[in-house]
Amino acid sequence: MTTIISPVKIAEKNTPVTGNGSKGKMMKALVYHGPGKKAWEDKPMPVIKEPTDAIVKILKTTICGTDLHIMKGDVPTVTDGRIIGHEGVGIIEEVGSAVSTFKKGDHVLISCITSCGKCEYCRKAMYSHCEKGGWILGNLIDGTQAEYVRIPYADNSMYPIPAGSDEEALVMLSDILPTGFECGVLNGEVKPGDTVAIVGSGPIGLAALLTAQFYSPSEIIMIDLDDNRLEVSKTFGATQVINSKDGKAVEAIMKMTNNKGVDVAIEAVGIPATFELCQLIVGAGGHIANIGVHGKSVTLHLETLWAHNITIRTRLVDTVTTPMLFKTVQSKKLDPQKLITHRFRLDQIMEAYETFGNAEKEKALKVILSN
Repeated sequence: MTTIISPVKIAEKNTPVTGNGSKGKMMKALVYHGPGKKAWEDKPMPVIKEPTDAIVKILKTTICGTDLHIMKGDVPTVTDGRIIGHEGVGIIEEVGSAVSTFKKGDHVLISCITSCGKCEYCRKAMYSHCEKGGWILGNLIDGTQAEYVRIPYADNSMYPIPAGSDEEALVMLSDILPTGFECGVLNGEVKPGDTVAIVGSGPIGLAALLTAQFYSPSEIIMIDLDDNRLEVSKTFGATQVINSKDGKAVEAIMKMTNNKGVDVAIEAVGIPATFELCQLIVGAGGHIANIGVHGKSVTLHLETLWAHNITIRTRLVDTVTTPMLFKTVQSKKLDPQKLITHRFRLDQIMEAYETFGNAEKEKALKVILSN
């Protein structure tokens, strides 16, 4: 993810915690202390700052690939002392006086994107660029890898969870499923009969794989360095897989497509080499859709692409598709539970990071942390 910082957001980031009934109480949280440094430590419990806030007790959360980018220092807006994390489900502990949709005790899905619902960008359904929100959880304000979290603009930034729902599966709706769908599938304009290549078969690439099948492409080719993830992708619906360790992925794609290239190339890693690969395999008139968080510059090969009739699209997830995806999960048309490979208690989060950070060795996709 990337984000735009407005003066409003900077002011919010620097606003001290002010009082209500939770003032002075402590909780445990995963805290970022600069590139490569994190700690499970005591932090003050969040409190209501604005009448539109809610305080949520975290029941289930997870670790995102974006969190690993944060730990590498790829997201400079995340500063020392920040509680990270932007996904989860929980139960409402307290609501501000202006919150009308939710009440204490409600079970809720937390969106990774905070939206005021009233600004110019929200009225365009571009919630990721909300003038008072956007991707702020675990970025500009404290996030969800903690026992409690404050959710601004609660009415627009959470979803009610019906009784009996699989809350582990619904954690996948906080971020990766809408991100894979919106930033990959929708931005790639996947159509029936298309040949789609997804570069990166980690959780976000697999989310794009699952949701691309809504549009019946003829081929979905997964490209990765990890044989285990490629095998998993076959069970998720991939029609072809390519291990790119030998440096011959472009050659393999061209052989599969009769030297035409793919209709849609989805970048789901966030490093220069994978974006370059997308440029090399996209066919004339095709689309490159970027999902990955890029911490380094990439080269745009206009010397070959200028006459290629391609479209390159970037996006930060807006979560506008979350209600639709919620329905597909509830109706069993989409099973995000398949993405979960490891489970930990919340207080085992340091171990969970080790597992998720060594995904190839540990055969890890998504981890679930339960409080």
